[in-house]
Formats: sequence, structure tokens, C-alpha cells
Amino acid sequence: MSYSMSDLLQLVVQEGAADLHLRVGVPPVIRLHGVLHKVEGPPLRPEDTEELMRTITSEENIQHTRERGGADFGFAFGELARFRVSVFKERGNFGVVARQIPSKLLTLEQLGIPMSIRELLYKPRGLVLVTGPTGSGKTTSLASMINIINEERDDAHIITIEDPIEYYHKHKKAIVTQREVNVDVPNFAEALRRALRQDPDVILVGEMRDLETMDAAITAAETGHLVFGTLHTTGAAKTIDRIVNAFPVTQQEQIRIQLSTVLQAVISQLLLPRCDKPGRVAIFEVMINTPSIAALIRDNKSFRIASDIQTGAKYGMVTLDSFLIEKHQSGMISQEEVITKAQDPTTILVKLQELEAHRAMEEAERKR
Repeated sequence: MSYSMSDLLQLVVQEGAADLHLRVGVPPVIRLHGVLHKVEGPPLRPEDTEELMRTITSEENIQHTRERGGADFGFAFGELARFRVSVFKERGNFGVVARQIPSKLLTLEQLGIPMSIRELLYKPRGLVLVTGPTGSGKTTSLASMINIINEERDDAHIITIEDPIEYYHKHKKAIVTQREVNVDVPNFAEALRRALRQDPDVILVGEMRDLETMDAAITAAETGHLVFGTLHTTGAAKTIDRIVNAFPVTQQEQIRIQLSTVLQAVISQLLLPRCDKPGRVAIFEVMINTPSIAALIRDNKSFRIASDIQTGAKYGMVTLDSFLIEKHQSGMISQEEVITKAQDPTTILVKLQELEAHRAMEEAERKR
């Protein structure tokens, strides 16, 4: 075989790529700045992907993949990097996706996260949701938030529940307990129930993927803990609807009341390719739960939340669409990206046309 896993992982680290894909019938592929690039060489054969997979996968995870079709785990590539690995079966063959986890925790400023988020890290209780599609940087943002709490709060026992653990946190001012699903505890919901007996102050739930976990997270926030969680949704309104609709109809009114009380904020994010230089830029929407928004959640009027976010700048709120326009005006992202990722493409197109007309008028004035 013409490939070694060590060389491929070295290439990912060296190039600063996000992911490595191993699939039968195509050479190894890396994702760099959001774009897929094939490694020079022959297509992988079934025996190649299995051999490469075995160099980083335990027999337990291989057996799990054979029985259930896939396994997820963390892998340390020496001192160079850590990877989140997904091994799976595809048309009877093994496939691998390894995502590089940045070795250095970035600050909120470096990530481009609005500074209004920092205040949330000192709340004594409540629920903070970080949402977005897969690969949008949710884990990195949360790790940076947890790191700030770890560095600055001496009153915090932080418990993280992850699948798998991606960033390792050392004890600093706070103490940190990190539990991995399928290694330390069977599932998220069970870990959350146990966490409440472990004197936590801050709890990070790596993924709120089912009703049981959502219910346990809301209960933890209600009982005086600061809970961070993630969902694969975009936008505050969709996030609230996703949680409420996960519950039986008979419980939805009660969940809306609970959410309106415990929710502190919803932070939605995307990662988009830059047009000014290689790389990607993070785009955010921030909803802070004000009394007005709490009333909308209670009254099942989440469709009106967007207008409250638009007028909530003084509370640190920002809409996804206004953030997109700001980055476009800064020359970071293309107009095409703005329109395709906007929540209201028609309105944002009109806004872009108005800005372009205004810029043209200013240019004409300067020439006079």
C-alpha cells in the first residue's frame, strides 16, 4: 500500500486541514478551508482502508463498527494533534473521517464571538445553547467558553459530558471533570442525572440529541446550575421549536414555560469560506433571553423572536443576517455566500442592493 496513516495525519497537521476522509475507490481526501482536495496517489482498495483504520482503532471499536455500523472516538497523534475519529461501514467496506481538533484553545476575540457572550459565563444558573450544522465550530466555541470559566472562576466545578472528549481541560482556578460517553458512562442522559450528585456548578452537554437528554439538561438548569448544550439547528426560533417539538404534545406547554424561565441565550453559528484570503470566518446569531422573548416562548410565538433580536442590540443581540452583511461589507465573504446562508434571502438581497446604491452615491460625491 502506498499510504501510511502516520503520513496522512502528518499532512493534515502540516496543511492545517480540518478533516481526513478515507473511502474505497478514491485517494485519501483532506478538507482545507472548506474545500475537498484529493491526495496524489492511487484510489484506496477495501484492504487499504481497513489497514489504515486498524492503525488508529481499538479492537473494541472495530467490533462496535461491525455490529452497529460505526464508532466514534478520540485519537492522539503523538504530541502534534488530537483527532475526533468516526469509523463506519459503507457498502460493506470500512470508511474513516478524522477531524483535527485544534491543539490551542482560542480566545473569544480570536474566534470572533460577540463579547456579549462573555457575561453569560458568570451566570449562576440557566441554559446556554450553542447551535449550528456539523462542522460549524460549536465544539471549539464551547471549549473556549469553558476555558474562560476554568481560568477565571474559583467557585466552579465544571463537568463536561462528551462523545468523544475532544479538548482536554487542565484544572486551573476551577476543577474540571470530563466524562466520555460509552467509556465513562453509557449515555448523555445518564451522565446528566449522575452529574447532579457530583456537586457541579457548570455542566457541558456535548450534544442534546434526544428527549431524555433535553429534559435532564432543562432540569439541571432549573435546579441552579449553568448548563451549556449544543443542537444541530440554525437560528434561535428554530432551536426553541426543536426542543419543544421533541416532547409529547401534552408536555409542550410545560416545556415552553420551563424554557422561558431557564434559557439564558441561544448562540447560532456558521463557518463560511473567506473571499479575501484562504481560511474561514465564523458567523453568529445571538439571542439573549429578555422578558419580552421569554413571553414569546411561553405564548408559543417563536416566529416573532427574530424581530426582538433585530431590536435587541443594547442587550448584545445580533441577527445572523446582519452579521453576514457586516462581514460582507468588511470584504471577508462573498455576496453569494451572504444570500445562500441568509435566513431571509429576499430581504437581505434588497438590503445589499441598497448598500450598493448608497456606496455608489458616496463614490460619485467624492469624484465631484
